[in-house]
Amino acid sequence: MFYIADEEKIKANYTTDVYFVRTVQVLKAKGISKKVKMEVFLKRTPNNYPWGIFAGLEDVLHLFEGDNVDIYALPEGTLFYPGEPVMTIVGNYEDFAMRETAMLGFICQATGIATKAARIKKLAGDKLVVHFGARRMHPAITPMIERAAYIGGMDGVATLAGAEAIGKNPVGTMPHALMLIVGDTVKAAMFFDEVISEDVPRIVLIDTFMDEKFESIRVAQELGEKLSGIRLDTPSSRRGDFRKIVEEVRWELDIRGFKHVKILVSGGIDEGSVAELRDVVDSFGVGTSVSAAKTFDFSFDIVEVEDKVLAKRGKMSGAKNLWLCDKCGWRKVALMSEERVICSSCGIPMKSLTEKFMEKGKIVSPLPAADKIREYVLSQVKKVEL
Repeated sequence: MFYIADEEKIKANYTTDVYFVRTVQVLKAKGISKKVKMEVFLKRTPNNYPWGIFAGLEDVLHLFEGDNVDIYALPEGTLFYPGEPVMTIVGNYEDFAMRETAMLGFICQATGIATKAARIKKLAGDKLVVHFGARRMHPAITPMIERAAYIGGMDGVATLAGAEAIGKNPVGTMPHALMLIVGDTVKAAMFFDEVISEDVPRIVLIDTFMDEKFESIRVAQELGEKLSGIRLDTPSSRRGDFRKIVEEVRWELDIRGFKHVKILVSGGIDEGSVAELRDVVDSFGVGTSVSAAKTFDFSFDIVEVEDKVLAKRGKMSGAKNLWLCDKCGWRKVALMSEERVICSSCGIPMKSLTEKFMEKGKIVSPLPAADKIREYVLSQVKKVEL
């Protein structure tokens, strides 16, 4: 057996914190049943990021499916700032109290991954960025990690399960193991070319045995036009000036007529290395910096009880929506009871970003495919600074 909670256990509240179980026991024993509105809210982002990308909503909706609750939320992939409500759940507290732990888990981690992916993709610009980080995390959550990375902006993912989750083909190159077992980089590349389907790009790892420059030349001379790219995964202990290594490889390939060969770099790639190398490489393989991104510490708090505004200290009472002015981009948090909000700068009606996604346990709003969410994310990220 693996130490994992399957879907049945999650839906059965087996992963909840025990104090929610005891709270429900107390309320039911005393015959207390009250309708509440609870708000998902973030005080501050990890690493002082100015914004985040809201992710994990689809899992949350499936978690609450069949429960007697209404859910209002920002669409998945929406860019948000600290202090803006991302989701509100309405129902009798005892009916959904034990969902809190799983619900927060779904959105806290997915939002962290999607946000990190969006930041890296913004830095990379039009350069291809592929997620290689599944191996650093528990395999049971691979589909979630890869989906969140993709909707945040990654151009592709590496695992079979992750690719299935987004409806795409997995992306990959060659491992050092193939080179080591075959015993020679060029011979391993030839075997790969002979065996693997032609629709898979020939991207060869060239830092297993020899200097990157000379291995690149050897591989390019052998495969010629078949060679799509080379990958440098050079460990930090051997890199020296990694940018100089990349520039040297690019120069040597170009002067020999291999300008079509792309350069992909991987191994410890983060925001800093993307910014440093984006003008000299064609694509990045990004791993742990995305899959192990810091989670967003959302809280889930009561803001109304029996339609009366009420919240704990340090929390603003009243259920709220987030509004946006399409003209100037001004954002405003207003009570959910306000049906019309005017932009103080433009004097025109603002648009509510908060939508109703669930009514009495039934999903009432279409859930877009991963591609659509990714497009939405990238369109917003273009307009903001890191």
